Amino acid sequence: MSESTTADVSTKELGIYLNDHLAGSVAALELIEYLSKNYPDSTLEIFFAELHADISADQDVLRDLLRTFEEGESSVRKAGAWLAEKVGRAKFGLSEHQVSGTGLLEALEGLTLGITGKQLLWRALQSASDTTPQLRGLDYPHLEQRAREQRDRVEEKRLAAAREAFRA
Repeated sequence: MSESTTADVSTKELGIYLNDHLAGSVAALELIEYLSKNYPDSTLEIFFAELHADISADQDVLRDLLRTFEEGESSVRKAGAWLAEKVGRAKFGLSEHQVSGTGLLEALEGLTLGITGKQLLWRALQSASDTTPQLRGLDYPHLEQRAREQRDRVEEKRLAAAREAFRA
């Protein structure tokens, strides 16, 4: 395979990888919006609003990276993420105005897993920036730290939800 063909394959694979993470952020934001609506005028509503803003900012970074590689956003992946979030609501037992118990716990666990994946994304991209010049210039340690902080905040709420869900 020629060097040009290898570069094209690598760029295509990177576009797929970034689109997968973008789709995950779409699902996360949908879930956070849903959860936020179920806790009006509460500390959880504020928590979810702040988390939404953080994840939206990270999503913008992903979109900028996709543009750097002249890759479009995958509407198929985003639609799949949207659908997965809706299925997830049913799985978590989340219905209108009834987000509590193990449903809230599992929704927060899903967010924790997604944010952990985002932390690993930033770490992988930092490593790949050694060989892919287009990935240079981002503050990956800051992005990874922000993901860690988001995960820690969600984990705090997840543990509180576990205590509430399994209260004797």
